[in-house]
Amino acid sequence: MTFPAIDSTAVRWSVPREKVASALAERPLLLMMHGYGSNEGDLFSLGQYMPEEFVIASLRAPLSAGPGFAWFQIDYDAENATLRRDVNEVTRSTHQLISWIDELEDEVGGFQDVALLGFSQGGVMLTQLFRHQPERYSAGVFLASFAVDDTTAGGLERDAALAEVKPPIFWGRDPQDPVITPDLIDFTRRWLPAHFDVDAQLYAHVGHGLSLEEIEDATAFLSKHVGL
Repeated sequence: MTFPAIDSTAVRWSVPREKVASALAERPLLLMMHGYGSNEGDLFSLGQYMPEEFVIASLRAPLSAGPGFAWFQIDYDAENATLRRDVNEVTRSTHQLISWIDELEDEVGGFQDVALLGFSQGGVMLTQLFRHQPERYSAGVFLASFAVDDTTAGGLERDAALAEVKPPIFWGRDPQDPVITPDLIDFTRRWLPAHFDVDAQLYAHVGHGLSLEEIEDATAFLSKHVGL
């Protein structure tokens, strides 16, 4: 079964589509990746808080899921109180993301800087992009999310290469997030600092969501780590 490609016609851009190539010739790109069951419009409103130099592209995940879309399918394992997913599907979704980014870079003729922002399941994709191409992205904003153990072929080598680079990442979450299960947080707390230069911040009473304070902190982080 062929894994669906990223739908280029569904991308929400912060500049008119016909001006994307010329804008990206001079300005950095910020890719936004939404959570499970959501869509490309969910995070787009965050653009008003982001550094104005960014050209923002908010992507739609390739798989249908409930009222929206998903980067990979998940189901809840009640017996073990965790979220199950197929890491092979995560990898296939990552390859489609990379293909879309490659096509955009070919159109532009080369990027200035590329930063990533992912919420929940979109944050998983953020870490996967860094795993596969650790030097391609300048910084990541990782919100209410988790990392997965990449047991696919070449996973150990990719993690080792990422650990050599240790790109900057902002990790924001509520310690009482009711969606991201404790086992996922435990793995992420071990794995993330071994592979990234982590700025980790906790926000109370946010749940599986975002606060204005968190968004402002993420904006300051991007301003610091991306060439604007």
